[in-house]
Amino acid sequence: MVSDAIVVGSGVIGLTTAVVLAERGLRVEVWTRETAAQTTSAVAGGLWWPYRAEPAGAVAAWSLASLPILAGLARDPAETGVRLVDGVHAGASPDELGPWAAGVPGLRETAPHETPRGYDRAVRARLPLADMPAHLGYLQRRLGRAGGTVTLRAVTALGDAARAAPIVVNCAGLGAGRLAGDPDVHPVRGQLVVVENPGVHEWFTVTEDGTGDPAYLLPQPYGLVLGGTAHAHAWDRTPVPSLAQAIIARCARVHPGVTRARVLAHHVGLRPFRHRVRVEAERLPGGARLVHNYGHGGSGVTVSWGCALAAAELALGA
Repeated sequence: MVSDAIVVGSGVIGLTTAVVLAERGLRVEVWTRETAAQTTSAVAGGLWWPYRAEPAGAVAAWSLASLPILAGLARDPAETGVRLVDGVHAGASPDELGPWAAGVPGLRETAPHETPRGYDRAVRARLPLADMPAHLGYLQRRLGRAGGTVTLRAVTALGDAARAAPIVVNCAGLGAGRLAGDPDVHPVRGQLVVVENPGVHEWFTVTEDGTGDPAYLLPQPYGLVLGGTAHAHAWDRTPVPSLAQAIIARCARVHPGVTRARVLAHHVGLRPFRHRVRVEAERLPGGARLVHNYGHGGSGVTVSWGCALAAAELALGA
């Protein structure tokens, strides 16, 4: 064996986990059937915000462990792809958000004049917002500096990785369920539209805007990301024109200028959902330690460092 650990999957969860292990001195190799740019992580909105992930208590802990790390990365956005951006989450007060809200520095309820039109309450916060293609590139470079490598290699069975290293970490997103024989893993389809930014500088989100779908506007260096949808058990990655039009219309109720903005791209991502995020360890036949780190739903960026640290403790037998 030439590697101490094989991490399966090159999305934000896999790369962050690989970085943590490599920076602890392990020889780490990431095995992935697709490049980081082809993963769901690459088209994610990138805002730190616990969304569609359970159990609430564990997700809160992982999210709050990730928050200061991502905020630290925001000191060098050109390198890391992470910025700190002010914004508003509509339709909720702080005590309605969940157990994580009290741990977010500066998060507060909006004053009446700050509350978006059409909503009776909202919260403001300054949060990490990642340009995901840039952030994934940063994680790969950081992994390389720590001696880790990425290999394009489809994994059909976790036992294949176990024959190459004594530690295997299953971070394969939707594929993690198949590899683990876990039928509970399923996609929650998210569609978004990227438009030329008409002057939006703050992020906006609402979990439920009356249509059954979330709505969000996320200013990125490459354009304004508009979303979205949350359709469970939908596997089709083809953008639907009628959904794109509905997304633009919903976002225009918050910022009317988006109706005139030139459309730059359409994207679809399949969030890897499970009733509970799975971060746990077991032994494979032959003695290799297998750590599962999957099922993060729409909170992959948000819990990335917290889950990576927890997975590393399990991998090292702590």
